[in-house]
Amino acid sequence: MKYIFVTGGVLSSLGKGITCASIGCLLKYCGFKITNIKCDPYVNIDPGTMNPYQHGEVFVTEDGAETDLDLGYYERFTSTKTKRWNNMTTGQIYQTVINRERAGEFLGKTVQIIPHITDEIKYRIKRALKENNADIAIVEIGGTVGDIESQPYLEAIRQMAQEQPNDCVFVHLTLVPWLESSMEFKTKPTQHSVQELRRIGIQPDILILRSERHLSAEVKQKIALFCNVQPNCVISNYNMKNLYELPAHFSRRDLHKIILKKLRLKLRENNFDKWLKLLKKINTIKEEINIMIAGKYVKLPDAYKSLIAAVQDAGYANNLQVNIKWIEAEELTDSEKTTEAFKDISGVIVPGGFGARGIEGKLNVIKYARENNIPFLGICLGMQCAVIEFARNVFGLKYANSTEFDEHTKNPIVHILPKQDLKKLGGTMRLGNWTCNIKEKTLAYKIYKKSKIEERHRHRYEVNKKYLARLEKYGMIISGISEKGQLPEIIEYNKNDFFIAVQYHPEYNSTPINPNPIFVNFIAKSREYMQKGK
Repeated sequence: MKYIFVTGGVLSSLGKGITCASIGCLLKYCGFKITNIKCDPYVNIDPGTMNPYQHGEVFVTEDGAETDLDLGYYERFTSTKTKRWNNMTTGQIYQTVINRERAGEFLGKTVQIIPHITDEIKYRIKRALKENNADIAIVEIGGTVGDIESQPYLEAIRQMAQEQPNDCVFVHLTLVPWLESSMEFKTKPTQHSVQELRRIGIQPDILILRSERHLSAEVKQKIALFCNVQPNCVISNYNMKNLYELPAHFSRRDLHKIILKKLRLKLRENNFDKWLKLLKKINTIKEEINIMIAGKYVKLPDAYKSLIAAVQDAGYANNLQVNIKWIEAEELTDSEKTTEAFKDISGVIVPGGFGARGIEGKLNVIKYARENNIPFLGICLGMQCAVIEFARNVFGLKYANSTEFDEHTKNPIVHILPKQDLKKLGGTMRLGNWTCNIKEKTLAYKIYKKSKIEERHRHRYEVNKKYLARLEKYGMIISGISEKGQLPEIIEYNKNDFFIAVQYHPEYNSTPINPNPIFVNFIAKSREYMQKGK
């Protein structure tokens, strides 16, 4: 059992998640089975109830855990599925320890940060590696070294390195700022960050230096000297045009070889050409396409991180560079603004979300796309909105609505799932992988090329089955149904070239190596629409 611990210094948002994902990508192509783990210092049990503007996307694993968005990076870069054990929070850890104390498991002992909290952290790290049957765990410690919230995690991994000295590597990600006034890089922030680590007993083996431009050999040599790190283990990480370049950048600097040597492992194979072929393809794309995403959290694109990646990856599969036009649905209050929003647009996506804000704008977008035969893809709430719009404007159900937006609506065409309790919000939605049966001779069947699929869900409302017959009477096709035949999962409108909406989140199950087919087909149809307009 081998461990790579990745910490961050100086400031947050340096890209620890992408760094961990890139290391995982490299080691996977070296022939090792890897798993990525995120340790989140916040006291929330999970991010499920957190504000998207503060936290960003909630990524859902196959086994139904609501997790940090970094797990999306892990899966996309490594094509390796994560589980609920791949994300731990301080809230989960303290809750578990307190429950054990209440049950009398500690036999009257005083419960303390050390050893009880740190032991739980170590247990969860080892459990995640075991659950994923992996050779190497890449463990990202959230937050910044020096933060009080991260201290138990840092102490736990220090103990693990002491217990298994030949099985642990410490990678520290830090910032080397460029000072314009003096025209030089400043190394002191990195030095202080490493000193902070060393004070708690951790000596980094590898330094990854974030910067806006290339670092000179002189700068890296200076940092190596003052931080007590071998010069070849000081690796620059400057800003890149495409995130998928980072594994290749690390490969050229032999990061995988350095790590394997420190872990006393031998290279098993080298299949990195597959990733390099993807990069070559991306870098040679010249044609562009404009796709609209009409959502309610567009001021923070991180709220749609997996969706952005899925759309762009589908573009690469079609030899297209996708330009995303973000539209704040709340602002589309009339037909004139809606029409203007569609200028130079070849396809539109209405993504998931919660609450009534922006719903009328989303309905306006869907109506315009349907009436003008513009390729449309609705996801989760986007599907529910598509059904509401259809009911209102195609068969005249004027008051069609969701009980989420109007509890007393006369026509609840969307209503809450059975057994949902709105008093208990955390982890109570329909989450994770669920099976969907697809009808033959439908657009969905043409896309997936099979009659049974599994996709990840995150919702507590559903299309009301009482209205399905009326929807179908007016031309809507219910092409996907849950395995037990209870829940509509996919809807289509066959009068349009491409009009489809799904209750699940296909973006969670999409990678650059294997993009989800629904996005690939959506982009392909959007290109056809674009070409017709030229």
